[in-house]
Amino acid sequence: MPQVVTCILENDGKILVLKRSTLVSTYRGRWGGVAGYIEEQEKPIDTAIKEISEEVGIQPDALTLVKKGDPINISDTSDGRSYDWVVHPFLFHIKDKTLVRIDWEHEEYRWVFPSEVKTFDTVPGLDAVVKQLLGRTDNVR
Repeated sequence: MPQVVTCILENDGKILVLKRSTLVSTYRGRWGGVAGYIEEQEKPIDTAIKEISEEVGIQPDALTLVKKGDPINISDTSDGRSYDWVVHPFLFHIKDKTLVRIDWEHEEYRWVFPSEVKTFDTVPGLDAVVKQLLGRTDNVR
C-alpha cells in the first residue's frame, strides 16, 4: 500500500484546506491538507516538511510540530479506480498564515474551523485525520 503524509496546518484556531488542481493525478477538485508520497527510505516527518515547503512555500523555521498521529488505513474508489492508502497524519502550527504560497498542485486555499471540514468535498479520510489530530473537530483549542 502506498504510504503518504497528510499535514494539517493550524493558525489561530483555523486549519488550512487546499483545493487540488486539475493537474494532479488523483482527487482533482477535492479539498485536502498538504499531502505527498513517502519515498523509499524517507521518514514520514521528512516527507511532511518537504511537502509543506513545496506545496505552500512554508519553510521549516516557520513551522512548529504540534502532533504526529497514528497511521490511518484508507480505502476508496475514485474515477473508477480502487485505492488503498496508509496515511501518516501531522499537525503543524504556523506563526504567519500570510506566508502561504500555493504551487501548481492546488488552485485555491482557505482557512477554516475544523468543524467546517465536513462541509467540503474532501479527499478520502481528511475528516479522520483532522479528528485524530485535533480530538474534537469543533475547535483546535
